[in-house]
Amino acid sequence: MNKKKSFEDAVQRLEEIVTELENSEIKLDDMLRLYEEGSELIKLCLSKLDDVEKRISVLSANGENTIKEDPLEDN
Repeated sequence: MNKKKSFEDAVQRLEEIVTELENSEIKLDDMLRLYEEGSELIKLCLSKLDDVEKRISVLSANGENTIKEDPLEDN
């Protein structure tokens, strides 16, 4: 899977795959191919989300010229 594919493009393709898989007329071989493609897209999306989560960690300097990392709060 191409790591350069954007998160939004991957999600859009996943939506297309779901729509195709919901079609009862699809052949088994095509279902398997779409499932495999979808699995790779999910891995890509999770990897991108993990990267973003790491970057979103809020870094703030405290008074001692050291860096204090505060994780993003869960909602």
